[in-house]
Amino acid sequence: MKLGTFMMPLHPPTRIPSETLREDREAIILADRLGYTEAYVGEHVTDLAENVTSCLMFLSSLAFETKQIKLGSGTINMPNGHPAAIAANVAMLDHMLQGRFIMGISPGGLASDAEVFGNFGKDRLEMFVECIDMVQAIWSGTAPYDLSGKYFNVSTSKTMIPEIGQGIILKPYQQPFPPVVVTAVAPFSKGITAAAARGWDPISANFLLPEWVKSHWPSYVEGCKQAGRTADAANWRVAKSIFVTDKDDSVARRYGHSAEGPYHFYFKQLIRKLVGFGGRSNLFKLDQSEPDEAINADTMTERLVLAGSVNSVVDQLLAFREKTGDFGTLLYACHDWIDPALGRRSMELMAEKVMPQVNAAIAKSA
Repeated sequence: MKLGTFMMPLHPPTRIPSETLREDREAIILADRLGYTEAYVGEHVTDLAENVTSCLMFLSSLAFETKQIKLGSGTINMPNGHPAAIAANVAMLDHMLQGRFIMGISPGGLASDAEVFGNFGKDRLEMFVECIDMVQAIWSGTAPYDLSGKYFNVSTSKTMIPEIGQGIILKPYQQPFPPVVVTAVAPFSKGITAAAARGWDPISANFLLPEWVKSHWPSYVEGCKQAGRTADAANWRVAKSIFVTDKDDSVARRYGHSAEGPYHFYFKQLIRKLVGFGGRSNLFKLDQSEPDEAINADTMTERLVLAGSVNSVVDQLLAFREKTGDFGTLLYACHDWIDPALGRRSMELMAEKVMPQVNAAIAKSA
């Protein structure tokens, strides 16, 4: 099992943005040094708690400060952009990273982003499909493109000067396209099936119960079958909120589960959005008759965050994998560094202590 990282990222909105952006960059630079294989960063325009407004811009700041780690958009919210701009910006970043880019895409889940871009109430899934189709048509086609759709149009036919390069959009470094991944939130996700049928791979969200994560594998298998390819667990990424300490489990409980730590804050914010406003309480309960009032940061942090000493987290991860089934990459979810020393140390222990033990146990049981 490989180790990567995923950050929304989410911080208290009272924190200074320049400090949180520096912190998030530091986490990825540390992940690169520790041998994490991938790092994904999200984006939102209308959320002070998630203040990376462009994941591509943020990742470009890391292109020449990282060496081996692959950097992924987590995700580009396609309906909020234009296919020509997305195609050009992704292609440029792909060249900067020389093949270390993974293109994470989605219809976008933040209602206020949809509203500010004029998409609220529209069929954003339909917009998403049209947008990515046009992006890939730009990359595989030739200028002046002349692409027309319900939501977007792309053409340089009136202004192209091909002999000097004008009117032609840059193609990516990876041919024909960078690899594409999609985030999966819904249990028994039909989106995973559709994505896999197009050759894309899934990332299961870190805030899902293990039973819902498990439901993603059959969906992925079905989509791969439609595409005539074999589903490989190595291509399935699963994100998880984890906090590791050297020895002290009381520190782990305080920082990883209580209201004093960043994980509790994360789930408080997330539940307010998904349950209080978004009507997605089904994500947090197996018994749908359970009252929504029972879903709160106190109950869900303990259920969804793996926290403890190295040996404890190893056992918890192996138990989690027993429930979900095999997957190829574990994405360590980065959270706010209320205590920077604890945040860094957790990442170090995860790479240097936890994963070697987990992989040794997996190999022994094979």
